[in-house]
Amino acid sequence: MKYGIREMIGNHLEENRTIYVFTTVLFLIGIVFGAIVVNSLSLTQKHDLYMYVSQFFGHVNEGELAQPSVIFTQSYAHYAKYFGLMWILGLSIIGLPIILILLFLKGVVVGFTVGFLVNQLGMSGFFLSFVSIMPQNFILVPAFVIVGTASISFCLKMVRQQFVKRTNIPIFPQFLKYTVLILCVSAALAFASAFEAYVSPILMRFVITNTF
Repeated sequence: MKYGIREMIGNHLEENRTIYVFTTVLFLIGIVFGAIVVNSLSLTQKHDLYMYVSQFFGHVNEGELAQPSVIFTQSYAHYAKYFGLMWILGLSIIGLPIILILLFLKGVVVGFTVGFLVNQLGMSGFFLSFVSIMPQNFILVPAFVIVGTASISFCLKMVRQQFVKRTNIPIFPQFLKYTVLILCVSAALAFASAFEAYVSPILMRFVITNTF
């Protein structure tokens, strides 16, 4: 059984190696772009954002955030909707460019958030981003790349099925593999959401208390 799963994963990676490289590079470009955007903000925009972030950190320090169970539910629902949208777009021939845009934007959000905290708070911002953003993204980033790659791959198979007459690959088994992969990766979101809800606020409070 383990060998079969390992073989399936190996075949999937080999079949979609080029797409994985492309989506990873696209995501990294989004992160770099997000970090660059921080430097293009005006002083007023930076000030307004900083005041909002300061208020949020104040709530964290006072323990005034929502209950962890509520944060977990909201976080998981948000990521699940994002994955569900990418799954639906993968079923559509015209969904390919939107999938790419979603991957890029996710990278931009990560790069902008980390870049802004470091830009405004220096090492304190780095430590805050390290405990509040980085841990769950060790799960989320690979998950987004996998889901994005699977969606693009299935979308391309749909294109070949429609426009390349010599292609006669049964699409339903491919659809089942695609859907099962998305569901398996979505299950990993529970770990990221749990960390975000139950662990990140504690670590953030510790950093805020000791660095501000």
